[in-house]
Amino acid sequence: MLTAEGERHFSGTRQLTMGGENAEAYWAFDGSKLIYQAKKPGAECDQIFVLDPHTAETSMVSTGEGRTTCSYFYPSGDQILYSSTHHHDASCPPNPDMSMGYVWPIYDTYDIWVANADGSDLRQLTTEDGYDAEATFSPAGDRIVFTSTRNGDLDLYSMNPDGSDVVQLTDRLGYDGGAFYSPDGSKIIWRAHYPEEGSAEAEDYVRLLQMGLLRPGELEIFVMDADGSNVRQVTNVGGANFAPYWHPDGDKILWSSNHQDPAGRDFEIYMINLDGTGIERVTYSEGFDGFPVFSPDGRYLVFGSNRNNGGTSDTNVFITEWVQ
Repeated sequence: MLTAEGERHFSGTRQLTMGGENAEAYWAFDGSKLIYQAKKPGAECDQIFVLDPHTAETSMVSTGEGRTTCSYFYPSGDQILYSSTHHHDASCPPNPDMSMGYVWPIYDTYDIWVANADGSDLRQLTTEDGYDAEATFSPAGDRIVFTSTRNGDLDLYSMNPDGSDVVQLTDRLGYDGGAFYSPDGSKIIWRAHYPEEGSAEAEDYVRLLQMGLLRPGELEIFVMDADGSNVRQVTNVGGANFAPYWHPDGDKILWSSNHQDPAGRDFEIYMINLDGTGIERVTYSEGFDGFPVFSPDGRYLVFGSNRNNGGTSDTNVFITEWVQ
């Protein structure tokens, strides 16, 4: 059974990818396709793929060189966004040194690129020194939100679809990332961690960032207006909370969290009202469940999961009909 006991919002769950590390699948704005990143069996690092949610037919749309991440469709559907390091080096950048503990790499060779939906006509949108990634589009079609280290910290910025008119949205010391516009384009949700300035934790954050690393053990979900104003915290549950995504009604979000198993790797998907009330657990499968993304019409949910992986570490993309 691909739907675990207790997953009352899921019906007819299907597995769309088979083997490797597959995650962050996002819908085209017309609901016809998915775009995601994957490290397929035998590959050295992630590349970007487009997937038909009905047939599970997959095709690679990135160059096959460097490391890629954080892909998304333009609202028109004829172009795609993703970040890549291929223009600096065709080989994969090195994995982080885990002697520092569990850390994420913040590669300063990532830039944001736009291409046709089939991967052709690739053009570079960001050229600043440092990390530029985690880019997503407003449904209104007017702005892209992304994370950058161009000012020495991991902050959120927005820009026009052609890369012009870059505006800084956050400026608090700490990590701001994984941002998504609301269905009407008026708000942004994201994950963040803000160490107290002057603390040993803040010093550790800055030291690691200078080494191109981030320790993501503590993250909470925040929301703000699309212009960066009216910032407020949505979750306050502890642990690592990430991959927030909007419910189509714009009043709730889904996200992934290990707050019920903070010392372990059991991440589940939860739902919460935008005002921080009404937390509801959605998934009940062992291991990792995350990256929940609604189809534009709200009928389907895609997500990444360790379920049905035969005891391996594989993460695959699944789709389910959403039951209200």
